[in-house]
Amino acid sequence: MAELWLLSLLLPVFGALLVLPLCRYATLSAGIAAVTTVLAAIPGVYVAMSLLNGQPPISIAYAWSLPGGALQIDVDAVSAFFLLPVFILSPLCAIYGGAYLHQVKGKLLGVHWAFFLLLVASMVLVLSAGQVFLFLVAWELMSLTSFFLVAFDHQNKEVKQAAWVYLVASHLGVTLLLGFFLYSSQWSGSLFFSDFEALRAIPQHQATGLFLLAVAGFGIKAGLFPFHVWLPEAHPAAPSHVSALMSAVMVNLGIYGILRTVTWLPQAPAWWGLLLAGFGIAGALYGIALAAVQQDIKRCLAYSTVENVGIIFVGLGVGIYAVAAGFSAVALLAFAGALLHLWNHSLFKGMLFLGAGNLVHATATRNMNQLGGLMKRLPATSMLLIGGSVAITALPPFNGFISEWLIYLGLLHGGLEMPRAMGLPLLLLVSLLALVGAMAILVFVRLVGISVLGNPRSAAAASAHEGSILLLAPPAILLAGCVLIGLNPLPVLDLLRAPVVLLIKTELLPMLTLTAFTGLGRGVWLLLALIAGMALLFFVQRHRHPAVVAATWGCGFALPNNRMSYNATAFSELAHNHLLPRTLRPEVVTAPVTTFFPQAVQLSQQSSDPVLNRLLQLFFTRIANLCQRLRWFQQGRLPIYLLYIFLTCIGLMVWSLRVFGGG
Repeated sequence: MAELWLLSLLLPVFGALLVLPLCRYATLSAGIAAVTTVLAAIPGVYVAMSLLNGQPPISIAYAWSLPGGALQIDVDAVSAFFLLPVFILSPLCAIYGGAYLHQVKGKLLGVHWAFFLLLVASMVLVLSAGQVFLFLVAWELMSLTSFFLVAFDHQNKEVKQAAWVYLVASHLGVTLLLGFFLYSSQWSGSLFFSDFEALRAIPQHQATGLFLLAVAGFGIKAGLFPFHVWLPEAHPAAPSHVSALMSAVMVNLGIYGILRTVTWLPQAPAWWGLLLAGFGIAGALYGIALAAVQQDIKRCLAYSTVENVGIIFVGLGVGIYAVAAGFSAVALLAFAGALLHLWNHSLFKGMLFLGAGNLVHATATRNMNQLGGLMKRLPATSMLLIGGSVAITALPPFNGFISEWLIYLGLLHGGLEMPRAMGLPLLLLVSLLALVGAMAILVFVRLVGISVLGNPRSAAAASAHEGSILLLAPPAILLAGCVLIGLNPLPVLDLLRAPVVLLIKTELLPMLTLTAFTGLGRGVWLLLALIAGMALLFFVQRHRHPAVVAATWGCGFALPNNRMSYNATAFSELAHNHLLPRTLRPEVVTAPVTTFFPQAVQLSQQSSDPVLNRLLQLFFTRIANLCQRLRWFQQGRLPIYLLYIFLTCIGLMVWSLRVFGGG
């Protein structure tokens, strides 16, 4: 097992070293990336599935002379749970990316694929590290490689800005994590995660400080509100296969870090769970509200990631809350729903980003107002987007319904079985989660309806055509996974046993009791029978009453043109004008009318993130102004800088003599 894991780690590294000398050969570099990720995924999936089915954890130590002891590798069932999406999504994204970038000219694509392969290897290493130093090195490598992937089209000013926002956010997170790990290592007396069990004896107020550091540090990478600001900037800027890998896989690693933290620290108080659930539901509402007003299809999907990460944190927070209250059954449902939703989100969000990439590849635009009429021109891509939209809106018989149903059941059981004061917050979460679900349907009806239905609203949409099989097969495989989990979720739920038991810290309730709570075994087949009956009725009625052929979306006009049809802005105007708070509404920009006989004027609608533009930007502007006052410190003369270095060394020597001189 250890050798197979090592193979799954080293193959992407070997592939990265192999493509660098061949960076001028785009097709060959893409082929090497695809082959190495596929070859790495085979042993990787086998190891992950074995660990989830009860095999003993993998533990490897590599001695070296640097401080901190050996490089420790520990892969257990929790690591395996998060490794599985890495090994499934990375080869699919590599295969897709080779076809997606096939027509790109003037770039050394081998460098891009080297960074892609190193990103895959770094994510595997983050999830396998058993020591602080190795974890932070892998985490930093993951941040840097993904930065260069986001900056692929760095000649574009917006892409460059998005990449810098991501890099700054990543390093703010690393700074917080450095504080978390330094204090944890000092308390436990070790840099090894296996010794972090000593943290269970830490005083509660110190444990709370560590927990908050971890939530902020790991929450930045997870895209947890209000630390999400890099996500809607970076994901639209990156190539679509990179967007899919980051949104469907990389954000999971932030969730992994928070889960590990909870298992290291003492028994979590109930308010920790409420805090996570509060951040989660706020992020879900915020993300789906801003998704509803986006015109950029990839930016819309990015805000949907903020929403789904929020739903996952609702489940995790309720699980922690229920464990603290002593309601193991509620915790079981909440944790199982959250973890299953993490897997589900990896599948349908990866599929949606790849499907959206097909639209961008065919039309060269991300603006939904410039799309339309693509159902006839890109039928396979359109059906994939429709299937992914059904899955992400938690409608049966797709996988999103199963995971959100488990979270709903956990909330309802807790709200009704707990004492009134404790159950009331859970019932409030039920209503807010239902609101999120309703808005998600609005968002994805809008995305599908405006993007692929109706008539083409641009020449590019009118002339679009379907891409190669390599652009269709990866999202189709992910959609098949969504359907299989939705139709038969019980085998997948059984794989959650080990991570859920670790979080609940008891074997009182085996995972098989989920069938008693949910009735999923019978309900799935009843649902299938209902769907089959409705489909049969639909086709019978369609045969009896043939459809009338007419222009689509006439809007009441006898001879409509494209400007008269609904676009993305018009579709959601009622919602964002009357349902959203003023701070979340898009800004309408028009040219002023200055004459009695004005010429044609342009109207545009801009949607910005209030957290980034009204809070963080103001904060960093003040810091920049403060730093401007220190510019006198930079004299631009080498002797002055050498003097600074000399004085710093003297200061460090004095400090070290004070601290260690007594020995």
